[in-house]
Amino acid sequence: MTLRLDDERHLRTTRKVPHPDDFVLTFKEWCAANRLSERNGRRILAGPDGPIVTMLSARRIGITVANNRRWQKSRERA
Repeated sequence: MTLRLDDERHLRTTRKVPHPDDFVLTFKEWCAANRLSERNGRRILAGPDGPIVTMLSARRIGITVANNRRWQKSRERA
């Protein structure tokens, strides 16, 4: 996955300060935060084990920081 320069700047600035749990990541931000390609991100969301999705509009989706954390926790191995 290649990030545009403005995406890289955004990730650098957002990593410095933790987001509140109710902050909604856009689909692209969620993919970048989890180091997923957009194709793999869509596959995960279409499956039964993806994170809870927030509908931002009729065609835009996002994932809250809290739901992303829960999803990541559910993917941990002992």
